[in-house]
Amino acid sequence: MSKTIIGLNDPKAVKRYSAFLAVDVGRESYFNRKFMGVGVEAQTPLQTLPHLENDAGDQISYDLCMQLKMQPIESDAILEGKEEDLKFYTDSVYIDQMRGGVNTGGRMTRKRTIHDLRKIARVRQSEWWARIFDELIFMYLSGARGVNSDYIYPTSYPGFANNPFVSPDTNHQMFGDGTTKATVTSGGVMSLTMIERAVTRASTMGGGATGIPAIQPIRIEGEERYVIVMHPFQSHALRTVTSTGQWLDVQKALATAIGNKSPIFMGGMGYHRGVVLHEHRAVIRFSDYGAGANLPAARALFMGRQAGVVAFGSPGTGLRFDWHEESRDNGNQAVISTSTICGIKKTNFSVAGTALDFGAIALDTYAIDPA
Repeated sequence: MSKTIIGLNDPKAVKRYSAFLAVDVGRESYFNRKFMGVGVEAQTPLQTLPHLENDAGDQISYDLCMQLKMQPIESDAILEGKEEDLKFYTDSVYIDQMRGGVNTGGRMTRKRTIHDLRKIARVRQSEWWARIFDELIFMYLSGARGVNSDYIYPTSYPGFANNPFVSPDTNHQMFGDGTTKATVTSGGVMSLTMIERAVTRASTMGGGATGIPAIQPIRIEGEERYVIVMHPFQSHALRTVTSTGQWLDVQKALATAIGNKSPIFMGGMGYHRGVVLHEHRAVIRFSDYGAGANLPAARALFMGRQAGVVAFGSPGTGLRFDWHEESRDNGNQAVISTSTICGIKKTNFSVAGTALDFGAIALDTYAIDPA
């Protein structure tokens, strides 16, 4: 029986597999599945800015409009000339190209049709792209690469697309104990007390006449929520406290919380004081905390709305990913490569000459492998 073979770089295959790849990466990516929405009004920690997906350019600017702080004009006093001007602070994210690929080997190595190769390449590259995006998002939201040994990116990685890593400012960084990384001790682990402190800071910091941007909570079914993503070493310290009012109650609260069917709740470990608790192994870790600069630590991310932004540009197919196939070695080898044009950045605004984070607080605690 004859068999129809769609050849290398056939336009139909390119468009089809570009679309498949975009869907697959969205399903595989931790942040995309749970914490990402489209547009600056999305009620998610990460917001996708689609402005350049169909337009030329390599930079997107977005604004923060500060709260009004004028005192009301009372009775018949004249308002004219006393109106308050709108104050905007601007941030921007750059986009650039990233590429990856697989060489499927020679004919005698493959012994498969091109359709099988496409399927295998799509699965493997979907997993790879999802991991790339998650690592980049963790690094950008944390403002550091850290020492995680299981990352694809080296510890010297400085950032991508002219978007540098930005360390947390003092208003948006907290420590398990002490007030600086040098004063953290082995007792400064992740705890409900730490979470309580973070919620209190988020709900009281900034706004009004302070000039400091207030963290905007995520609204789910009319209720205000925050998210914490912590390292498994941090969650171990939290979960092993089983006394009354501690971890067992936090777990129970997750099942009864309003909005618990939202993607932000799905897969959560627990729920406490309006905060959905998650863990992920890619949370940034450090090895230089404490007075001796030798204590292991991890940076959990406390997030409200618009903690970071992700921007895409079309590689030329009208889709977020491009698929390319070519033959090498006189047709003996089939190479399949994929690419995207994107940029990732923590939301950060310059207010009165000071760079301030907007939607995230770094929670730095002592974190050691319990094994």
